[in-house]
Amino acid sequence: MIVYRRMRAEDVPFISRLEEETFSMPWSAASFLQMIEKEDTAYFVAEEGGKLLGGCGLLLIAGEGNITNVVVAPEARRRGVATGLLTYLMEEGDRAGLTAYTLEVRVSNAAAIGLYEKLGFVSEGIRPGFYEKPTEDALIMWKR
Repeated sequence: MIVYRRMRAEDVPFISRLEEETFSMPWSAASFLQMIEKEDTAYFVAEEGGKLLGGCGLLLIAGEGNITNVVVAPEARRRGVATGLLTYLMEEGDRAGLTAYTLEVRVSNAAAIGLYEKLGFVSEGIRPGFYEKPTEDALIMWKR
């Protein structure tokens, strides 16, 4: 059974390593540690049988949530972990009074875009050259 919960300091090494393996511009362990201690952020993990499967993060800004990170271990993909993480994140955000959620995603990341659309996000614009390594535009998506 997959359990979703708040990220703790002891989760950071795994999530940071997973980001390094997944993304060309990963967040550092120090960045994650800093973010999980701030009052205007909420970071979550998925865990099954004591093993972490992935994580995601949320920055709370003026009643809205900016989803900053979503990462799932390769062996846990296509099992609904990202859907579960994001659903849990938005349920927690709703409890905190958030009224909308936004995120950026590489325009070439069809799998992630499909997931976000399934969760009710819609494209509302492009951020040209937002990503580096390689340079790529970001699709701006919102769920209001």
